[in-house]
Order: sequence, then C-alpha cells, then structure tokens
Amino acid sequence: MASARRIELLLTSNVENLGIVGDLVRVRTGFARNFLVPMGLAEVPTPEKIEALAGARVIALEEYEANRTEQAGIIEKLEGIVLTITRSANDKGGLYGSVTQRDIADALVENGYSVDTRAVRLHSAIRRIGEYHVTIQFGSDMRAEVEILVNPDRALEDREDMDFDDDGNLIIVDAQPEADSETPAEESNTEEPAEETATAE
Repeated sequence: MASARRIELLLTSNVENLGIVGDLVRVRTGFARNFLVPMGLAEVPTPEKIEALAGARVIALEEYEANRTEQAGIIEKLEGIVLTITRSANDKGGLYGSVTQRDIADALVENGYSVDTRAVRLHSAIRRIGEYHVTIQFGSDMRAEVEILVNPDRALEDREDMDFDDDGNLIIVDAQPEADSETPAEESNTEEPAEETATAE
C-alpha cells in the first residue's frame, strides 16, 4: 500500500508530540488540512516566515529544555513511590465511583509531584480497592511506574453470608420461616384433665 501523502509545514506554535514554534515538520495532508492550519498552529513555510519566527523559536527552545530537565527530575523522584488514595467502597471492595487519570494526577500534585493528567497512562478507570501499577510518561522517552494503593474509607466487614451482583450491589433475599419450629407454645404447657371418680352411695 502506498504511504499517505505528507506535506511540509512551519509550526507557528508549540504542538505536543510534534514540535515547537519555528520547526519544519512533515505531516499527513489530512492532519494539516483538518487541524494544524485551521487552528493557526502551522502554515506553509517561506524564508520570510521562518526568519520572522526565529526569535520565538529561541525562546521556545529554552523553555523546552528547561521543561525537559524538570520532567527528568520528576521521573527520577517518582521511581518506586507508593501513592495511597482513599475511596468509599462496599463490603466486596467495589468503589462507589472510580479512580481516574485526573484523580491520580491531582494526588501526585498534592504530594509535590508536578504531573499533568495527560502524563498518567491509565487504560481504564480503577473501580475496586487494591494495588495497581500505573505509568507516568513525559514525551516518548521518559517514564516511571508508580504503585497506586486504593484503600477503603472504612474497615470492610466479612459478609460471606451476603450475596452481591457483578456491580457490587447487595442481593436481598427474604428469610423463610423454619419448618420444624411450628409447634404452638401453648400445646407444650397443656396438662391433661384429671379423671373424675364416681362415689357409690
């Protein structure tokens, strides 16, 4: 199959995972036509336009390098940490709600790690208590794996006598009276009448 057509464009703004302002990039024509150009993020390059963006590119490059240095430090600190998140849960460990990328990012920020939601690689929301391993990734080459410990907000009861459905909801079963406990109480306390004795005169 022939490869998709590509076009060279000049980035007029920083575009994540693509480049910084002033970069010349080759992208698919559909991506250029439907996103980059209409959003004002790129344009057809000319020597004049490249020269006009030279100053902005120098500043963007400095910011990019500083950001990369900061991210490398965060990744180094994240290695091996255990992040504890507390949530309400039923007695079977199912969460009332879920733990999302946003929750993890917010918890990391609260603990002093500057991590954006987009850096949290979580395939699906966490819906049960337990231990989970989640990847934090910056760009394509910096990543760390952190352990997420999701705890219940109260001690869970051992309710083996209860049944729960697949969503963790309690199944209510009406109790049936026992068959061998139907003897009326008054029957056990009834005394037999004494026999009457006839007296001959």
